Amino acid sequence: MKKDVVVHKLVHGKRTAGERAADGIAKWAGSWTFILSFLAFLGIWISIDIYAWIHVWDPYPFILLNLILSCIAALQAPVILMSQNRQSQKDRKKMEYDYKIDKKSEKMIEEILIKVKGIKGKKK
Repeated sequence: MKKDVVVHKLVHGKRTAGERAADGIAKWAGSWTFILSFLAFLGIWISIDIYAWIHVWDPYPFILLNLILSCIAALQAPVILMSQNRQSQKDRKKMEYDYKIDKKSEKMIEEILIKVKGIKGKKK
């Protein structure tokens, strides 16, 4: 249990507001809730565009819709990349911590083996 707390503090230490925002947006934008709600939004928008096409509001091929989708993609991609970079930093810190623990465990096992060999030698 103690290891989990140490790893959590090491990995999720102090984060800037931008890092917290990037992680939150990436988590939300990668969820089924977002995908389904965005599909519903697009369906409504396209329905309105088809109705408005008759009244020449946003003529086919729905230039305003394309502009908004491009803007969303242009903003969402860098935020997701920032979050992925942050995740790779977290993974690297966790791996470094695990490596230190493994080295310490290896040293302790070697010491135990030396003691066991010493005890075995005394018995003979």
